[in-house]
Amino acid sequence: MELGSAHHHSRSSLSSISSTHSVDFESELSLSDKLKVFKSSQFDPDNFLTTKCRAMSEKEIRHLCSYLLDLKKASAEEMRKSVYANYSAFIRTSREISDLEGQLLSLRNLLSTRATIINGLADGVHADSLSTGQETSIKKDDNFDLEEREPSKIEKWFAQYMETLDVLLAERRVEEALAALDEGERVAEEANHQQTLNPAAILSMQTTIAEQRQKLADQLVEAACQPSTSSMELHAAVQALKQLGDGPRAHTLLLRSHNQKLQLNMQGLHPSSTSYGVAYTAALSQLVFSTIAQASTDSLAIFGDEHAFASELVTWAVKQTNSFAFLVKRHVMDLPAAAGGLRTVAESVQICLGHSSLLEARGLALSPVLLKLFRPCIEQALTANLKRIEQSTAALAAAEDWLLTYPPVGSRPLGTASLGGAIATAPKLSGSAHRFNAMAQEICEDVGPLESLQLGNQALEGILQAFNIYINMLINALPGSVETENLEGRIVRMAETEAQQVALLANALLLADELLPRATIKLTSSQHANRMDEPPRRGSDRQNRLPEQRELKRRLQRLVDQLRDSFCRQHALELIFTEDGGVRLSADMYLSMDGSPEEPEWFPSPIYQELFAKLTLIASIASDMFVGRERFATILLMRLTETVILWLSDDQNFWEEIEEGPRPLGPLGLQQFYLDMEFVILFSSQGRYLSRNLHQVIKNIIGRAIEAVAATKIDPYSVLPEDDWFAEVAQIAIKMLTGKAQFGNVDGDVTSPTASSVRSHGSN
Repeated sequence: MELGSAHHHSRSSLSSISSTHSVDFESELSLSDKLKVFKSSQFDPDNFLTTKCRAMSEKEIRHLCSYLLDLKKASAEEMRKSVYANYSAFIRTSREISDLEGQLLSLRNLLSTRATIINGLADGVHADSLSTGQETSIKKDDNFDLEEREPSKIEKWFAQYMETLDVLLAERRVEEALAALDEGERVAEEANHQQTLNPAAILSMQTTIAEQRQKLADQLVEAACQPSTSSMELHAAVQALKQLGDGPRAHTLLLRSHNQKLQLNMQGLHPSSTSYGVAYTAALSQLVFSTIAQASTDSLAIFGDEHAFASELVTWAVKQTNSFAFLVKRHVMDLPAAAGGLRTVAESVQICLGHSSLLEARGLALSPVLLKLFRPCIEQALTANLKRIEQSTAALAAAEDWLLTYPPVGSRPLGTASLGGAIATAPKLSGSAHRFNAMAQEICEDVGPLESLQLGNQALEGILQAFNIYINMLINALPGSVETENLEGRIVRMAETEAQQVALLANALLLADELLPRATIKLTSSQHANRMDEPPRRGSDRQNRLPEQRELKRRLQRLVDQLRDSFCRQHALELIFTEDGGVRLSADMYLSMDGSPEEPEWFPSPIYQELFAKLTLIASIASDMFVGRERFATILLMRLTETVILWLSDDQNFWEEIEEGPRPLGPLGLQQFYLDMEFVILFSSQGRYLSRNLHQVIKNIIGRAIEAVAATKIDPYSVLPEDDWFAEVAQIAIKMLTGKAQFGNVDGDVTSPTASSVRSHGSN
């Protein structure tokens, strides 16, 4: 019954997975949840595949295979992390087991010796009991002089044997001494088996041989610890010590000898003797990891792949790596990391990781040890370097002339750029923007190759934050900014002319649209390099990076938009308000026209003439600075025009005076207002920056003005000239303001509309 219910449970689990596999593959489940179905004691692989694949298409089967491969890799990675997390305890337990095995072996030998003695004593007592009836013969034997008894053959052999063994040990003839010890143990074993010696003599022989064996072992250890011992002599001593049965001591001696030689060789490396810390790192790294490699080779050659010795080797290698990393940090990385010397730190890390990766083929994965120790230094250097970008650009912005120039001679080249293979032209930026670009490129080039540290996102966010601060500095350089200091209190030089102010926008646009995305590709490509061992996916790597690049450009563009909006707001406020705080775009300029006895000269109002002149000047400057980026110039002009018109549309004081004030808006005021709006529509349309939103807002406020006149019981359409008249006057004004007008061809009735030209006007 239990088996049936378990089988039913297994089938129901498989069925649920099969029915929801498309959801499970894409859901963000934990690894333990994904592996839960495979942990069941009733899990049947054949049944699993049959159940899932029976109703699946080829595409779904491929998807399932990819999913299972991902699970396999994730499970292997989880096991590796678990091994590293518990490796110290694992090594400690292995050592304890090895020690216990040695103690058990010693105990067994002791018990065997004690058993031999007890058996010998028992045999002696038995012999005495059998000879109680032969007292006379025994008494005669008591008179026999033992000292004059002739030694047995084996006793003669043993005496000669000890003399020979002493000579071999004195002359340090290790191989012969080992053979002699083995022979002595063999003879003692045979004597014990054949009972040619009494137990006391056998025990004495075994004890003497053991003492000589220990003496040889001590000689080997003493010789191996001498600094003058060659590698060949060391190998021979370790091998001999292993043959003596003391493998753990031999392996420890081997590792200790390599450590002594490493420390001796390291004394010749002095970090203060070189001004380039990376050279010290390279020499030290080569020395340390080559020593670890040699120790690994020696251990494998002498002890094989026995688990206890391999574990001790890994522990020793990790300890050496830790000591090496602390040396590099203290002598090479700490000072540059604190000062923002990211290149020195990054190159040192790359060298160490390169040398340590060569040991992975030997089963020694030491890179995680280095990454754990070096990561804080890299992060500190990255943070300090990002801070240097802010400080350096702020220092230049304090004395910036905001003129665009090519990069200084000797600066880092930008390389080739476009997809079409064309060589990127050198960018024209101001001094602070050139500095920002160069330092951002350095960060990306230094951090990019260190994909193992996975610092790409951190570096990218840091660059975005630094760019945000730089944008705020550019905003503070605008004359209309409330503050002229950045977060650290540094003065930012004012961009006084329109050319300097447009240069601020050119700096931000070129950095955000081209230079920073191109530089940060190194960061995103390093993240994709981490997944090179994954199954191939559809599309190229570049296509896979497109979403990341689009998101980066969107974030950069939002920062540029902040600067552009500040630029437009500042220029709009200059037009609308006077220096003493008065309002130039007021309702009075239209309400006062119908009370004047003089016939008005029909021409756009001064504020809109200035708006046209400012837009014309900015368009001319932008055409030189935004070559190839004309769309940004168009949007800039569009936003500036919209800022002025939207302010008029939302000005409650203006419309309260027009609609509810003591003086109503008359026909002449309406005509002037209509002319101003048509003038804005015409020059923005000819400049190709008339947006649908701007056109609709203008039509809405014209309709609102017409409704205000209609509320005074005046038919507004009876007093307004035709649309052609407004277009002609606006066109003449544009020609006059640009210096292209021919006054002889200007008809007199254009500025003096007659009743015959009156027609109906709508708000649309």
